[in-house]
Amino acid sequence: MTEASGRGGQPSPPTPRVRLVDVAREAGLSKTTVSAALNGTGRLSPEVREKARETARRMGYRPNATARQLRAGRARLIGYVVGEFAATPWTFLESPYFARLTGATAATALRRGYAVVLLPAGSLQSEWADLSLDAVVVADPVADDPVVEGLLAAGIPVFTDRSVEGLPGAYWVDVDAGGAVREALDHLWQQGSRRPVLVVPDSTTRFHTEVDAAHREWCAAHDLPERAVRVAEAGNGPVVQGVETALTGEGRDRPDALLVVAEASPPLVLEAARRHGYEVPDDLLVVLVSEDATALHTQPPVTTLSLRPEAVAEAGVEHLVAVLEHGRREPAGTLVPTRLDVRASSVRPRA
Repeated sequence: MTEASGRGGQPSPPTPRVRLVDVAREAGLSKTTVSAALNGTGRLSPEVREKARETARRMGYRPNATARQLRAGRARLIGYVVGEFAATPWTFLESPYFARLTGATAATALRRGYAVVLLPAGSLQSEWADLSLDAVVVADPVADDPVVEGLLAAGIPVFTDRSVEGLPGAYWVDVDAGGAVREALDHLWQQGSRRPVLVVPDSTTRFHTEVDAAHREWCAAHDLPERAVRVAEAGNGPVVQGVETALTGEGRDRPDALLVVAEASPPLVLEAARRHGYEVPDDLLVVLVSEDATALHTQPPVTTLSLRPEAVAEAGVEHLVAVLEHGRREPAGTLVPTRLDVRASSVRPRA
C-alpha cells in the first residue's frame, strides 16, 4: 500500500515543522525566553524553564541543527578510524575490543553532543576529506600512519595513542602495554611457569612494539629464552593457528604457559590446547589479552588482561571536549591502567 489521502490517492502533505515561535506562542512566553530555557541559559525561574521545555516536548519541537552549527562554527561530527585495519577497514568491528571501544566512544561523544562517523583507513583525500569533521579519533595507528600525518597537516585535531606525544594538534590516550605484559608474565612466573610463549600480532602499532620490548626485557631479566609466535593477520582463524604453532614441541621444548596478545575467542584457544594434548591449567597456564565475555563461562574460566576500552573512550572524549569546547591548545595525554582478571586458567592447582 502507498500512503495517500482520501482525495484522489494524492500523498498527504508533510507535517509542518514546529518552530521556536510556535512554542513561544503556545507557552505564552517570548521567543527569547523559550530559547534561553531550552539552551539552559538566562536567569529564569525553574517554573518558567520547565513550562517552556514541557511545551516544546509536547509539540515535538526540535532545534534547527544547521542553524546551531553555524552559530557554533562546528559540525559536531567526529571521525573514527582504526589505523591497524587499513587493508580490511570494517573488520575491526569483529574484534570484541574494538567493538567495545567504538561503541563506548560513540556513546560518550553523543552524551557531549557529538556524533561519531565511522571511516575507512584508506586514502584521506579520496574517501572522506570533504566531510565537515571537527576532529578525528585514530585508534591504534601504525608506524608513520599517513592518516595521522594528513590530518595534522590539514589542521584537524587528532586523538590517538601516545605515538603522537608532543605534536601540535595531537592528543593521546594510551595504556601501559609494557607494564601490562610484565604483570601477566610475573603472574605466570609466580604460578611456576618457566617456559611461557607469547603469541603476538606482527604489527607496527605502538602497543605491539611495546609488548615485544617488554617481553624481551622480561625474558632477559629472568634468564629465559624468548619464545614468541607472530601472527600475520587478525581474526580467530590466524590467531588460533598461531596458538597451535606455539603449542608444538616435545619434552622441555613444550611450553608450560601461553600469553596471547592477539585477540582470539577464549573457547577456541582452550580447544586448540586440548587438541595438542594439554590440560588447562594442569599442563598449561593461559592468559589472553581479551574483552570477550565468553572467558567467564569457559571450562576453566580464562584469565584475561583487559585494556579497558570504556575508560580509554571516556578519557579520549574528555580531551576532545577540552579542545573543541574550551579551546585547549597544548598537547595532552592520559595513560589508562590495564586490569588483570585472574581466573582458573592461569592458577596452578595445588598438589
